[in-house]
Amino acid sequence: MLAQELISDVIPALKTSDTGINALNWMEVFRVSHLPIVNNEKFLGIVGDSDIYDLNMTEEAIGSHNLSLLNAFVYENQHVYDVIHIVLEHRLSIVPVLDQDDNYLGIISLFELVKAFSVLASLEQPGGIIVLEMKQIHYSLAEISQIVEANNARILSSYVSVSDTSTKIFVTLKINTKELSSILRTFERYDYTIRYSFEADEINESLARERYEAFLNYLSV
Repeated sequence: MLAQELISDVIPALKTSDTGINALNWMEVFRVSHLPIVNNEKFLGIVGDSDIYDLNMTEEAIGSHNLSLLNAFVYENQHVYDVIHIVLEHRLSIVPVLDQDDNYLGIISLFELVKAFSVLASLEQPGGIIVLEMKQIHYSLAEISQIVEANNARILSSYVSVSDTSTKIFVTLKINTKELSSILRTFERYDYTIRYSFEADEINESLARERYEAFLNYLSV
């Protein structure tokens, strides 16, 4: 999934002639704390609400001040993981997208980013979740996949998180079946440590989906 596929067609960019109060109003409307500044399709940087408040320039044009513009963006052909990295590294609420000639194409909002992550993690697909704990040197996705597939199931998505306090990692698996007992027993026979497991039933799955959709609706308001 590439950045160009996630561009929002709703949130506008600012011009250097826009006032600080205009920027703050747009930020409030779209529930963001940053907006890009663009003149003639050229991306100039990002302005945050803190820049406007700190400089006390709500009535003046943004371009009349030397703001600490954050030059953070992604190119249209970069992967969604690069977008997530930029958001986390700079604590942004939006990410500008440029083409290969550095022309501004649009922005990616957190709403679009959450939707993209839900697709990558198969959050909307029915099934159970298993979290394995192991040392990094013992991690083999091929072996894990073989164990799951030997039980007539398959992995819909997987991701690895690293412990900050040890050499252990946690492998989270989304499995395409709600009944995990046979898979769990096989993992135990292979001496895997099962940290958590969640066998989704229809009620819990419906509740989780409702909460996820409510979260997306909140981001889009």
